[in-house]
Amino acid sequence: MKLMAIDGNSIVNRAFYGVSQNLSTRDGLPTNAIFGFLNILLKLLDEEKPDGLAVTFDMRAPTFRHLAYEGYKAQRKGMPEELAAQMPVLKQVLDAMNIRRYELAGWEADDLLGTMSAAAAAQGWDTVVVTGDKDALQLIDEHVTVKLVSTRMGQTTTRDMTPQAFREQYGFDPIHMIDLKALMGDASDNIPGVKGIGEKTAMALLAQCPDVKRLYAGLDQVEAKPAVRKKLEEGREAAQMSYELATIHRDAPLDFRLEDTARRPFDEPALYQLLLRLEFAKLIDRLGLSGQGEVKGEQGGYGGVCESELVESADRARQLLELWRGRDHVSFLALPELRGMCVEWGDEQSGRAAVLLEDRLDGYQAFLQGFFSPQIKKVTHDCKGLMGQLLQAGLGLEGFVFDTAIGAYLLAPTDGSYELEKLAVSQFNAELPKAQLYQEPDAFSPLTDMTQSLGALMSHTALVEALYQKQKGNIQALGLERACYEIDLPLCPVLARMERAGFQVDRGALARFGELLTDGIGREQAAIYDLAGEQFNILSTKQLGHILFDKLGLPPVKRTKTGYSTSAEVLEKLAPRHEIVAHVLEYRQLTKLNSTYVEGLGKLIGPDGRIHTSFQNTVTATGRLSSTEPNLQNIPVRTPLGAEMRTMFVAPEGRVLVDADYAQIELRLLAHISGDQALIAAFNQGVDVHTVTASQVFGVAPDQVTGQMRRAAKAVNFGIVYGISAFALADDLHVTMAQAKEYMDKYFAHYAGVRAYMDRVVEQGRADGYVSTLYGRRRWLPELKSSNFNTRSFGERVALNMPIQGTAADIIKLAMLRVDAALAAAGLEARLVLQVHDELIVECPQEEAEQVKALLEGEMEAVVQLAVPLVAQAKAGRTWAQAH
Repeated sequence: MKLMAIDGNSIVNRAFYGVSQNLSTRDGLPTNAIFGFLNILLKLLDEEKPDGLAVTFDMRAPTFRHLAYEGYKAQRKGMPEELAAQMPVLKQVLDAMNIRRYELAGWEADDLLGTMSAAAAAQGWDTVVVTGDKDALQLIDEHVTVKLVSTRMGQTTTRDMTPQAFREQYGFDPIHMIDLKALMGDASDNIPGVKGIGEKTAMALLAQCPDVKRLYAGLDQVEAKPAVRKKLEEGREAAQMSYELATIHRDAPLDFRLEDTARRPFDEPALYQLLLRLEFAKLIDRLGLSGQGEVKGEQGGYGGVCESELVESADRARQLLELWRGRDHVSFLALPELRGMCVEWGDEQSGRAAVLLEDRLDGYQAFLQGFFSPQIKKVTHDCKGLMGQLLQAGLGLEGFVFDTAIGAYLLAPTDGSYELEKLAVSQFNAELPKAQLYQEPDAFSPLTDMTQSLGALMSHTALVEALYQKQKGNIQALGLERACYEIDLPLCPVLARMERAGFQVDRGALARFGELLTDGIGREQAAIYDLAGEQFNILSTKQLGHILFDKLGLPPVKRTKTGYSTSAEVLEKLAPRHEIVAHVLEYRQLTKLNSTYVEGLGKLIGPDGRIHTSFQNTVTATGRLSSTEPNLQNIPVRTPLGAEMRTMFVAPEGRVLVDADYAQIELRLLAHISGDQALIAAFNQGVDVHTVTASQVFGVAPDQVTGQMRRAAKAVNFGIVYGISAFALADDLHVTMAQAKEYMDKYFAHYAGVRAYMDRVVEQGRADGYVSTLYGRRRWLPELKSSNFNTRSFGERVALNMPIQGTAADIIKLAMLRVDAALAAAGLEARLVLQVHDELIVECPQEEAEQVKALLEGEMEAVVQLAVPLVAQAKAGRTWAQAH
């Protein structure tokens, strides 16, 4: 029989610091420690399969050790607020899991672990003590294994310390861990040990005599330098006290019975509600918990529809269309390929729903034509995805007044995903039937449970209506109307048309680019093998690490749990030390480009010879668009390879590409938002801002600025926008920290308004809990109040950058709307085909090129009036490379 006894405080601390501290519920409760703890717990249960399970926690009351030594743990900082807020909830979760908890005033969790393991051994049970602290290693014996837990970057590793494993590492029996601490002390617990005796000396002493009491009894016979013997003599009392402080007691007055720890089934209703509150939807699935059909949560929730009907008559469908034309909105969801729809209408107190299926309704196509007209105001979830299907079917894109996916994104832009099931949990503490019930092709076939499928469809549609009612008020209250109704929502049909249009690819140029990469890969491989003196798998971290660090003797920059790190960051730091590193970096880039853009792109070219990327409009926290399948926004900029790649993207015969991009939009926005007069003057005078900055940073006249100076100043200019540190700038420019700091100091001396803005925006973000763009788009920043330095520093960098990068993203989106409308108003054949950050690409007939160039520049520059000119530059060419 086996007992698993968990040191609760130790594991929850490792979970707190090892899992992203951005995890929180919609009402602001941090959840990273709970999430990490539960994942560690479930992993351990799968591995150990114990018969008994118990978790121990420390209490706030002083223990007998504090009373014995005033300095015990005196240097320990209090528990961070973000962790303290999670502790009561974690204990509630453990109670709902029917896991026995133990706490005892005046005693530490370690003493409870010792007491429990001793009691278990007395009854013939083995114990696995789970902890992240080495204090418990003294408990190891033939019945007790200590499982040391480490969590980093969300990854948990464990190590089983048995008597044999301990002896192999320390050279003495586990019980003498107490003697080791008596000599060397323990800084984490502020156990003093013998002054001047460190771990190395202590280990050497214990190798002679592992028992401190016997060591002191025969101190004259100890083989040690006189200075060491003197320290031991002077520290005799400290060693004795440290021994007592370090000893885990195994006789705490704990009401403990092994039978109380027996594994029992969860209290499913209680656990389900707690995990809903914590928004742990995936954990609910993993544990197989169910809400037993409830759709109303503790936050008010939504109760579904009052009346529903399956429409099978064309007359009834026409009646409904007429009814819906008179309403301010209806909420709906469509089945894949528009095979059916569920429409809900009503108010917050009651509602009605109609389901219309292609194979059940005569005149279904006529119904679709009427429904997707401007006269019916529609609310749905992810309208951009639907619009692609509407274009395919020749239906209109008008009349969409709200999108609950966009609403969820604007209100919580860092959540990352906005599936309806997840929103049901996070917004209403409710669990929905899985969407797959009505997304599978045969969900409504005669062989399926029609009632179940219809119920799933109607539940999701009811959620769309409930989300709309909740989100529209929140969007108004938070000042997000412009971002929602003037930018993100109206952009959806533009993006859908761009996705459908696609971008033509020259297969011949793609093949030539592949040959170019293959040749380059071969050259780099040969150079690497020559410099290494042997052949190996260059893409294998282990084999590359062996070559670089073991064979060539380069200094390891970073280690991982599996060995040497060979990340790009590490290699860039090593590049000046050996020429092989530059070849490895180039080899990696070439192989990645080959797999992504030659092999990958070839698979994505459609029958029309074009690739149809998917624009993601609810992914980035700043509001920027991204694209997938393929990602066209990661093509290298201003490099020979990037230029070569752009030759693959072409206009059809008789047509050209017109490419327009904003010139230094983020620096211009920095000038406008900060109000820095020197930066504003530089842009208004039309001078090169990087040259001006170089002149100030390096103390030379503008006409004396060299290319190298300008490049360094450019790095400073753009680094400031991204909240760069002196350390990072030094790394970028390959200069010393002192030089980088000097550059930044001189920059801020000249651009004092920028410095003031940076201080102001961080403080404002800390006070408000968010930062925003000029158009009101927000990013919430709980990180600014974190007790963790790294987390807080990340929040400060985001606070500096988001208003600028986010505003740039808003501006390019508005420019897309203006350009799309202007092209249509002018009756041109030209059409938008791609957006890449601050760049728009239009495909048009050759004869429209000059008009389109002027239109693009004019519309892009007129989007907003800033304190500095907003400049767009357009160029035309048969290929993207020629137009770029």
